[in-house]
Amino acid sequence: MTSVHPHVSQYTPTGELPAVGGVQLHPDLDVRLLRDLVPADRTLWTPRELRDLTSAVTSELTGLLLDVVRVDDEERWWARLGLTAGVELWLLSWAPGQGTKPHDHGGASGSFAVLFGELREDYVYPGGPVRTARHDIGSAMGFGSGRAHQVRNVSSVNAASVHAYSPPLLPVRHYADLADVPPVPPQRHPFQPEVVR
Repeated sequence: MTSVHPHVSQYTPTGELPAVGGVQLHPDLDVRLLRDLVPADRTLWTPRELRDLTSAVTSELTGLLLDVVRVDDEERWWARLGLTAGVELWLLSWAPGQGTKPHDHGGASGSFAVLFGELREDYVYPGGPVRTARHDIGSAMGFGSGRAHQVRNVSSVNAASVHAYSPPLLPVRHYADLADVPPVPPQRHPFQPEVVR
């Protein structure tokens, strides 16, 4: 049993990873193109591959994503689009003013692409300065395992984005401030995610 780290979020991965070769897709997105974009036999994705994935999903499956996405003015909304042994794929919406707390992804590499709207991202790599980037419709970026960030919708219109992480199902860790991110990045074995109980 693993002890709870004081910064581990309330989010705890649920369910089991599919076996290599298996894939779980959102029922409204179980289409050939998405199956082709998330090959079930790939076990670890690079930040560039994750960026290419989120970019392709937002540009090639726009209509289907717009049918699935919901915006809730009270709470952030999200839905898992896909899961394999090597990657998890999410659709998130952001009403004006909504955002995340500063967090990392537990040792996973990641990416996100903006489906509509605009997002502000404050981010830091261990030992580096806090930086800010704005991401608008169609922009996609990938990042390595040591990056921590805070993403927010600071505009006056709704936004949505597609996110991917590899290895999948690693719990995120929240921080009071991005300046609190430790100088050594988190490390996890790719196929034995730490599950916090």
